[in-house]
Amino acid sequence: MSNESVVTTHTGAVRRHAAPPSGTSWTAAPGLAVRGGFVGMAESVPGISGGTVALVVGLYDRLLEAASQVVHALRELVQGVAQGRGLRPARQVLRDVDWRFLAPVALGMVTVLLVSLSVIAPLLESQPVMMRSIFFGMIAVSVLVPLRMMPWRFRGRDAALLVGGAVAAFLLSGLPPAEVADPSLWYVVLGAAIAINALVLPGISGSFLLVVMGLYVPVQEALSERDLAFVGAFLLGAAVGLGSFVKLLHWLLEHRRQATMAVLAGLMIGSLRALWPWQDVDGGLQGPPDAAAVVGPVLLAVAGAAVVGAALWWEASRAADDV
Repeated sequence: MSNESVVTTHTGAVRRHAAPPSGTSWTAAPGLAVRGGFVGMAESVPGISGGTVALVVGLYDRLLEAASQVVHALRELVQGVAQGRGLRPARQVLRDVDWRFLAPVALGMVTVLLVSLSVIAPLLESQPVMMRSIFFGMIAVSVLVPLRMMPWRFRGRDAALLVGGAVAAFLLSGLPPAEVADPSLWYVVLGAAIAINALVLPGISGSFLLVVMGLYVPVQEALSERDLAFVGAFLLGAAVGLGSFVKLLHWLLEHRRQATMAVLAGLMIGSLRALWPWQDVDGGLQGPPDAAAVVGPVLLAVAGAAVVGAALWWEASRAADDV
């Protein structure tokens, strides 16, 4: 039996879409929700990319594929309504989405993100050195993930792409934060469109981009105050940004996977700048005040690295058992 569904467009062209994986069952929902929760928690921390965590917990490829299908369905919906074809084309595409995978992941992601915004942000303000130390260790070990996902051996060209990605992320993460007291809605749309790409791009933090654009605090305030106009503008921008970027990244992973993974690894390395434990109020890098002040952060970084290392080992062991 073919593992494809067929959609006929208004021009008569035939599009084939892979059917949803048959291996996903609702019994896997709790575990998927927990993994999605880790991704959501990462998005609440300036300097950590949700895409990075999605790589670590083994969600990245499937999450990107599902997002690509949803974006395609939205485009079919808009085109179908505009051209008088109704909702049928969009429904056909949506049937291809693996909802047993996407629904619990999205639920866990959104739930934990909303909780983390009120829990982790205060900890980052009260204990910045300790919190950044933990995350530094976690992300440093996570660089192994895209390197292990390369289909071929690491080559000279891959090294050049890795260095380029690292330099770009290092410079971007060094941008000073902006202060925008009362952002206009068009600026909110633009900021959301840019920041949402970090959700699918490891190494670039969506929260950090919001900080750079001066929108991090306004977004938190809008959520707590239930500012529907602000939240609506943000969601609109997120939809536009995701729709314009996710298809491109999905294509790159399918057709240029080796080069893409090299760039992603570089982005993750360069983004460590934003997680350096000792920084001034503007994000400038500093050294520890004295030798004794190094011990605690180093131990926390090692602990964070150990947690991620254990998770990677468990994931590799489980994958080996499934073969």
